[in-house]
Amino acid sequence: MKFSKISLIFVTLIVLSGCVQSTALLGPGITVVTSGNILQAGFQYGANTAIKKETGKDPFNHMLDVVDNIENDSENKRSLKDLKEWAENKALLVRKKLTN
Repeated sequence: MKFSKISLIFVTLIVLSGCVQSTALLGPGITVVTSGNILQAGFQYGANTAIKKETGKDPFNHMLDVVDNIENDSENKRSLKDLKEWAENKALLVRKKLTN
């Protein structure tokens, strides 16, 4: 009887864990664990909160919307293409340096 209650509570917690609004702390928490830099994690959390408050979207979705708007704007297509070429050239240069 006691085992079934414990297993029921455990399963319920696992199933309902997605309902908790803890994703805002996930990124800064990982930053603290990997780098140990609490100040950086605090700034990251503050920036994420400010973006969410200002736009109503999380930072990743906001970034995707901005990139989509840039790609759809005819004036910015050339600058985006230049940026992509620059990034590809830098990646090739870094890869070449790492292999030598």
